[in-house]
Amino acid sequence: MDTATALQKAEELLKPWIEDTQKPFDDRLDITIKAENFLIVIKSLLDAHWGYLSAITGVDRPAENADDGAVEVLYHMCEDAAILTVRVYLPYKNPVIDSVCGLIPSATLYERELIEMYGVTITNTPDTDHLLLPDGWPEGVYPLRKSFTGLNVPLKVNEE
Repeated sequence: MDTATALQKAEELLKPWIEDTQKPFDDRLDITIKAENFLIVIKSLLDAHWGYLSAITGVDRPAENADDGAVEVLYHMCEDAAILTVRVYLPYKNPVIDSVCGLIPSATLYERELIEMYGVTITNTPDTDHLLLPDGWPEGVYPLRKSFTGLNVPLKVNEE
């Protein structure tokens, strides 16, 4: 299947849940969906044997009013040269999304990164242990959010 056909198939398959569509390049399709539709979208792709999970990334989208910011979570799916990015906006007030690990077990590393670095709560994820940050890292401090300016307190080190 050529790239254009693959992307067209994905768009048709996901049409009931798409809020917005962008086509930044010929080989890419970006769709925006609501968080509550996330698992059905990924399951639909997998049931249709459309591609594989390539990566999950986060983007901090602060607003002038800090409470109105959001973390955008991007699920990059690939089918040969076709790249589908599923975008989900999670407001700072409630940055919660379901785990995809029940469908794609290898997603756990990406989910752990989102938890630690962006402060996203991922429900039903199998592992919430620290992946990148030390165990003594302060709760509520997310280094990949644009509001992060460094630590103002020393890290607590476990003494054994």
